[in-house]
Amino acid sequence: MVRTPLTPEERERGERLGRLLREARGGRSMTDVAADAGISAETLRKIETGRAPTPAFFTVAALARALGLSMDELAGACAPLAV
Repeated sequence: MVRTPLTPEERERGERLGRLLREARGGRSMTDVAADAGISAETLRKIETGRAPTPAFFTVAALARALGLSMDELAGACAPLAV
């Protein structure tokens, strides 16, 4: 299966998500947060650095729970920027 290339807007949204998660993680280790969310530290690293800009919904939901974020906060922070 060939995946269509991401648009610049999709890449930017993924970078905003990564920044928000990194900030919310604060001083907690990537390994601890990933374990709390039930994902690998490598997956979290890819999301935080924007290398995985479109993570699965349940991955985002698990990270939100592990970091004490609401899905509304995440959606608001990752909404398309106004032009």
